[in-house]
Amino acid sequence: MAMVCLSDFEAYAKKYLPKVAWDYFAAGADDCTTRDENILAYKRIRFRPRMLRDVSVVDIRTKILGSEISFPVGIAPTGFHQLAWPDGEKSTARAARAMNTCYIASTYSTRTLEEISTAAPGGLRWFQLYIHRNRAASQQLVQRAEASGFQGLVLTADLPYTGKRRDDVRNGFRLPPHMKVKNLEGAFEVCKMSLLDPSVTWNDIYWLRSLTRLPIIIKGILTREDAELAVKHGVQGIIVSNHGGRQLDEGPATIDALVEVVEAVRGRVEVYVDGGIRKGSDVLKALALGAKCVFIGRPALWGLAYKGEEGLQDVLRILQDEFRLSMALAGCASVSEIGQHLVQFSRL
Repeated sequence: MAMVCLSDFEAYAKKYLPKVAWDYFAAGADDCTTRDENILAYKRIRFRPRMLRDVSVVDIRTKILGSEISFPVGIAPTGFHQLAWPDGEKSTARAARAMNTCYIASTYSTRTLEEISTAAPGGLRWFQLYIHRNRAASQQLVQRAEASGFQGLVLTADLPYTGKRRDDVRNGFRLPPHMKVKNLEGAFEVCKMSLLDPSVTWNDIYWLRSLTRLPIIIKGILTREDAELAVKHGVQGIIVSNHGGRQLDEGPATIDALVEVVEAVRGRVEVYVDGGIRKGSDVLKALALGAKCVFIGRPALWGLAYKGEEGLQDVLRILQDEFRLSMALAGCASVSEIGQHLVQFSRL
């Protein structure tokens, strides 16, 4: 079957992945209200396209923290890529490099930082960190990431405890015996996430800053109050995220929270968003509302499940083509022309 849009990859992954793996990737917290709202919220945003604008050439390149990427879509941190494809995060890194975009590797990767780095030398990679009670282990991860050539550190702030994902509870989810959380091998047992440190506060940003020269991006911000605190504590970027709806259910959709965060930040740091992006037009809406770049989570896993590195490249290429077309049809010849004037919120 021809893979025409991201929904085709979702259908393939649901059909062919083992049920436990599909349920793990698809899971949202509790009633999955926030997970689903992430997608539905985009449908309430309408375009105000401009005409006769000369879109014979459309430049979709942008920069994040000074690094140029081919278009404003990166790969969000998600765990356990070997559940989707045998080469796991190595394939993810190669696809991101081939498409010249950013890949955020998860603490809970099934490949080591060093393996990911070696698989795609020269690629733009950030490392996503959870702070564990064992601060020495977290410190070592930060230093390994910097030594391996990662160019940014993404601190996930919305996981003091793991949200209740009902299907994982029903399935008794565990990694298969042949898979390991490679970056923490021996440090903890998967899915007994009590080693996460729920005492982490804003002051730990200063601790991280003392460990590394890497720029720090904080992921999981949903309010103006926390956006202002992030700026105050000297981070270089914010990812507006609700963890794909996997943590606190019935919080805001990320595209709705984006507006509040962008207004609070007032251009002092770069703002990105993840959650619910399924079409190139979603990317355009996010940029119109102030995001510098979006990151995709589940669709990247669907691409891996389809054909590994090649499948993920297909997903990114479809988003790239759809984004370019949406820009042209909205009357934008370059990313710099995208602004809030392009969108309005529907009453539907």
